[in-house]
Amino acid sequence: MRCLNATVSPLLQEVIDQLVEKEGTAPKKLAEAVSELSHLFTKGRNQLKQSYLDHRVLRAAYLQYFMPVNLAKVQVLLKEMPMPQPGTAFSVLDLGSGPGTGALAVLDWWHQLAMPHPLSMITVDSSGAALGQAKELWDRYCQAASVTKANLLTHEGDLERRGWVDQVRGRQEFDLIVFANCLNEVYVDGKDPIAMRVDLVKEALSLLTPHGTLMIIEPALRETSRALHQVRDRLLQEKRCSIYSPCLHEQACPALEKADDWCHEERPWEPPAVIQEIDEQVGFIKDALKFSYLLLRKDGKTIVERRPDVYRVVSELRELKGEKRAWLCNEQGRQEVGRQDRLASTLNEAFDQWHRGAIVQIEKIVHKERKGKVSTLGRIERDATVQIVRLV
Repeated sequence: MRCLNATVSPLLQEVIDQLVEKEGTAPKKLAEAVSELSHLFTKGRNQLKQSYLDHRVLRAAYLQYFMPVNLAKVQVLLKEMPMPQPGTAFSVLDLGSGPGTGALAVLDWWHQLAMPHPLSMITVDSSGAALGQAKELWDRYCQAASVTKANLLTHEGDLERRGWVDQVRGRQEFDLIVFANCLNEVYVDGKDPIAMRVDLVKEALSLLTPHGTLMIIEPALRETSRALHQVRDRLLQEKRCSIYSPCLHEQACPALEKADDWCHEERPWEPPAVIQEIDEQVGFIKDALKFSYLLLRKDGKTIVERRPDVYRVVSELRELKGEKRAWLCNEQGRQEVGRQDRLASTLNEAFDQWHRGAIVQIEKIVHKERKGKVSTLGRIERDATVQIVRLV
């Protein structure tokens, strides 16, 4: 069984709603702006400008609709990453923060865990208006939740120009650094956007504590996901970090072998009522969290022990006539694996609970030979033990 649906805490949603109400945007215009932003984030990416958060109505639409969705994505990964080590403070850097999506997600997570030591946060964004909203949301949340040991500093800076690095470096190292849906928006017009993004991530890694986590979340589009896979490969080639998750290996990404392939996550979630209302108005269905991501470390820690018989499920479990199939990935690459219904047994019954993102262990995969050729499709036999190592 999959874990409970992700959602946005009532307190966090209330704080967002209060600020949207203060902005005073009519519901009809808000819905129209949501449609416009959705188009820019998907099909109209060539028209996307980083300054969209300086537009009052678009900013209100982002707050009301996209912020809760992206907050939930960050919190899903906060629960997945290693727990922070006890210390005097937990320090976080939210890069390309917009109105504080990553910052608020961490603040709410920190408060719900009732952590005993302080939270220290720095947000960096090129939009002064968005940073102003981040500060207001932070203050409203802290006041409503009676949080006293959480500090936020905002810095207006362009990630592409790197002036922010000098402002941040002297303050401290960070236990967590977040790039939430922003890496794909920088260096778009550069000669080699991937190389420039790799350099930006390397700069961020230099600010990370030895046992910290760097979180990158990107939209689950083919273009943005493949770009993230390329950033991943170059970082690993230069041995700048290791992958905590989602990858169970540090070989070249198999999803890049075919031009029309990519890897992404899909997690169940429970949308707030206001998002369901907007969905009805504009014809969207936001019934799952879809994204691509990396959790990077410098200490070699991984989400599970890496073994040749342990795989991550990178597709949905597809039901065909008389069998089920899914795609798996580990150090051996990507492969499609199936089990015929007639071969279901108590040993392999966990197969029926597979879903995208689950980490599974398979005792034996059989590749049968037909007409002198070994099939690329792996088969799970009746006597093969299947276990789920980790659900999502």
